[in-house]
Amino acid sequence: MTHSADMNGKTILITGGTGGIGRAAAIGLSSMGARVGITGRDRGRAEAAAAAISQAAGNEAVDIFVADMSSQAEVRRLATEVLETYPRLDVLLNNVGGFWAHRHVTADGHERTFALNHLAPFLLTDLLLDRLRASAPARIVTVASAAQSMGKIHFDDLMGERKYSGQTAYNQSKLANVMFTYELARRIEGSGVTATAVHPGMTNTAFSAEDPALGLLVTILRPFMKSPERGADTPVYLSSSPDAEGLSGQYFANRKAKRSNQSSYDTAATARLWDVSAGLVGQPA
Repeated sequence: MTHSADMNGKTILITGGTGGIGRAAAIGLSSMGARVGITGRDRGRAEAAAAAISQAAGNEAVDIFVADMSSQAEVRRLATEVLETYPRLDVLLNNVGGFWAHRHVTADGHERTFALNHLAPFLLTDLLLDRLRASAPARIVTVASAAQSMGKIHFDDLMGERKYSGQTAYNQSKLANVMFTYELARRIEGSGVTATAVHPGMTNTAFSAEDPALGLLVTILRPFMKSPERGADTPVYLSSSPDAEGLSGQYFANRKAKRSNQSSYDTAATARLWDVSAGLVGQPA
């Protein structure tokens, strides 16, 4: 991962920054001079990650924010802490995510995959959007997945209550990331804030570690996976490169704009998903 952008004076928030792609992205962006904040659920792990990022990047400006982002109350508390800490915010990198083979329900009563992978970045972005606008030019980068290509938004069963499949839930959440990005880009056009989605590639991370049912599959696939550093390359590029300035409403892989799931271009569907999501998190549509 090679980058040459100068990010001195820039402030970046990376969700899920204690390991994997988020941690690698934090090192990359911090090494360019940015002040980087990372989120994590465990304070001890977050502190250790921040120290490692700082050492690897040669930059002491690494902050931690502790939050379980599957909880809307925690996302709201996180947003408040970020706004209190950062008078400006140049980049929001929505990276946190997970995959569960079995259905779990959050404290808010939502299916965990949809809640963490889609509702959390949807809510956090909304809560931080005014600060991003005030800091423009600013960028919002959301980590999706090629799984979006197999996704379908099941408006009649978003939470998998009637029928649940871990892969189906994940595909839906990643398509939701892309549709959210496209709708967001339309809504903020002309504000100086851009929104892009990215497929990082199949990356060797611990994002599925909480579900033992996935252990064997991950073990089999691991030799074919990218390193976290390679997985972070395009998210870092979109967050920092002058070449990515002004790019918005697009889906990227390997630093190139790619065609996404055909349904993601249905503006009525993206608007519907936005309205439903706003209702689920208690925000104005």
